[in-house]
Formats: sequence, structure tokens, C-alpha cells
Amino acid sequence: MRSLSVWLGFSTLLVVLDQITKIVIQRALVPGESIDVLAPIVTLVLAYNPGAAFSFLASASGWQRYFFLGIALIASALIIYMMTKHRSDRFLCFALALVLGGAVGNLIDRAVYGAVVDFVLLRWPGGPGLLDPWPAFNLADSCITIGAALLIWDSFRRSRVKTA
Repeated sequence: MRSLSVWLGFSTLLVVLDQITKIVIQRALVPGESIDVLAPIVTLVLAYNPGAAFSFLASASGWQRYFFLGIALIASALIIYMMTKHRSDRFLCFALALVLGGAVGNLIDRAVYGAVVDFVLLRWPGGPGLLDPWPAFNLADSCITIGAALLIWDSFRRSRVKTA
């Protein structure tokens, strides 16, 4: 059980850091305002996204708040179950802890604000339209993305070990 508490503690730390960054941004900016950090590539903005990634379902009538809250709760429970079942696999638990921290960070936003607080805007001037600008995101989104990438990498690594 000790190793599970370490991973849950790590997820909790990520949630706290995520929420602190969002509180700081909400105190520093109003929606529509921006601060160039590394102009023109990195800009801080304040955006409330009631949808999911890439503003999926953002224009829905409000039901999506409860839908995404439910998805996040179910995903969090499944992640904790997976961490319990595979507690000796440190790489897998690290990846799952990242996803859990991100999911809970965004879950808190949806519960409190009815939307996820996003604040990092990346641009690639002259790059493909998809990358200029990239949709605003936050620390929780980054944790989910990195954790998911590690899970994919781990699945390829495992399948290669099984076939060897």
C-alpha cells in the first residue's frame, strides 16, 4: 500500500500545483487579456473552456459540464484501481499518476467554474494552421498529455518484450 500512497501523493502535488497556477493567472488576467512571455511563441491568456480538448462540445447547452465531470470521476476511479493492481510497476504508476493529477485538476475547475481554466497559448508563426495558435492549455492538460504518451510508449514496450 505504501507505493500506492506515494503515487497518490504525487498526483495530489500535481493537482495543487495546477490549481495554484490557475489561481495566479485568474488574479493576474481577465478573459481576453494576455501577457507575452516569449513573444511571439508563448503567451499567457485567461480562457474558460466548458468543453474538452480543442474546445470539443464547448458550445453545447451546459450538459457537457456534468458529462465531463462524470467521465473524470470514472477515469479517476479506474486509474486508482490500475495503480492498485500494478503498484509494483513504477513506470506505469508514474504515467497513471500524471493522468490522475491532470484529470482531478480539470475536474476541480469544472466543479467550481463550470469550465476548465486554460492559460498557456503557444504559437508557431509561419507554421501549419493547426499550430498557430495551438489551443490554450494548462498544467493539468500537460500532465494528461505526458501521462498518456508514456502509457502509449509503455504499451509498445510491453508488446515488444512479449514478442521477443
